[in-house]
Amino acid sequence: MAEVPLLELAHARSGDKGDTANVGLMVYDERDYPIILKMVTPDRVKEHFKGLVQGPVERFRLDNLHAVNFLLHGALDGGGTVSLMTDAQGKVFSTALLRMRIEVPDEVAERVRGRGRHPGAGTGDSR
Repeated sequence: MAEVPLLELAHARSGDKGDTANVGLMVYDERDYPIILKMVTPDRVKEHFKGLVQGPVERFRLDNLHAVNFLLHGALDGGGTVSLMTDAQGKVFSTALLRMRIEVPDEVAERVRGRGRHPGAGTGDSR
């Protein structure tokens, strides 16, 4: 087994709904979706954002898109209209989540190495 950052398996987008940050995580390659489902759980995400997310973390599967969506409740200090946080709309939560490191089989680590910086690298396609 090897440890890799989510950045090499997926890309992400984030935003806000009031005091809740919304983070979508989409795999580059559908073969990696089961790894994301197993390793990127609500508890792991909550731990990754320890001290930033005050409420529960919910995960919603989007199997047809090979993606998951997380709701991070109590993450925005009241939300964009009342918060004094630098990122009151939660835009950097996606980047921060992509820094989470997870264990993957060695062959997966080799296949995805460097992909987060150059999507398509290691897959044979030239996107």
